[in-house]
Amino acid sequence: MDELTQIRSYSTQQIDQKSQELKELSFQIWSHPETCYNETHAHEVLTSFLEKEGFVVERNFIHQTGFRATFGTSNGVNVCVICEYDALPEIGHACGHNLIAECGVAAGIAIKAALEKAPNKHGKVTILGTPAEEGGGGKLKMIEAGVFDDIHVALMAHPCPHNIPRPPLLAKQEVQITFTGKPAHAAAFPWQGVNALDAAVMCYQAISVMRQQFKPTWRVHGIFTNGGVKPSIIPDKAELQYYLRAPTVLELEELKSKFEGCVQGSALLAGCQASYKYDTGYLDLVTNQHLASLYEKHATAQGLVFTTDKSVEQNESASGDIGNVSQVIPTIQPGYSIYTSESNHTRGFREAAGSDRAHLATLTQAKILALTALDLIFDDNDKTLQAIQEEFKATFGSR
Repeated sequence: MDELTQIRSYSTQQIDQKSQELKELSFQIWSHPETCYNETHAHEVLTSFLEKEGFVVERNFIHQTGFRATFGTSNGVNVCVICEYDALPEIGHACGHNLIAECGVAAGIAIKAALEKAPNKHGKVTILGTPAEEGGGGKLKMIEAGVFDDIHVALMAHPCPHNIPRPPLLAKQEVQITFTGKPAHAAAFPWQGVNALDAAVMCYQAISVMRQQFKPTWRVHGIFTNGGVKPSIIPDKAELQYYLRAPTVLELEELKSKFEGCVQGSALLAGCQASYKYDTGYLDLVTNQHLASLYEKHATAQGLVFTTDKSVEQNESASGDIGNVSQVIPTIQPGYSIYTSESNHTRGFREAAGSDRAHLATLTQAKILALTALDLIFDDNDKTLQAIQEEFKATFGSR
């Protein structure tokens, strides 16, 4: 066994040795769910853990609940492993972000161990704590602040029902719609009112009817957030919140045009005024194929079997601000099974995310990400990194 093989083996052994501590770390986050930008407990336990492990930790980094933990030298390859840790309202860690945090920390520990074992090797690992993925766009503000400027690649793994090495993450746009009418007594003088709720209902129905003309890869889903204050008052204000998703930003613009027609047409029919505001936008994930191939090599060696059913990949498509990162630096975000048939964003998936099987699956993912990173750090000729960067430049140009 050559020296580098020994170092790789030693690095992944550190994950096994810290299995119980990592499990407790994940449980601390899972059992204390916090929504976007409120992840104070998760921030505390993660940063304290990483400080104990010998990383240089910057707390309250960019965001009050963001952090950056680093180890190594700046004159080599800088690999970033990303942690997420925000939960969903009411249903907690039903997207398994406690596991994403555990995976990022565990992979970082393994990479650090390898760098320590090979003291003459230049390289750096950055563990980035990114809050508010579930609608807050925490990574977007980090991109704007230049956090990724000195990072060569970004790695993250996301739990889901199946093993999907190159998942399709859709571009997403959030939109808030407000219809404004005129109040009146609903029994005595209803003809004097202009019903904003009627406009909102027609808008919801128009969008549902329009689905026949939506492409199969488009996704549109919304809720009523304000439908009036009392049945005896004609609602003068009604509000909807929608998420629009499509495989690319260009397709998303096409979808938005159809969507806006439904909004304006409904307002016209009800005699209301309509306004809409687009909020946080997520770009589609552009998986770096060279980087994904490295991941697949190590995943296969670890015994993972990937789904070959394209319909499964399509059905499990979602969105995330990791897509924005992927259009700034070479990135992968494979999906990995935590042995449940429950889909993300359900109470069943939340329970699975707190299970022992999910923990063990996450440790395996952490090893795969760490070994993928070490392929770059231990490549003396930088040919692997060069191929990854050339692919990125061919896709996006020089940035």
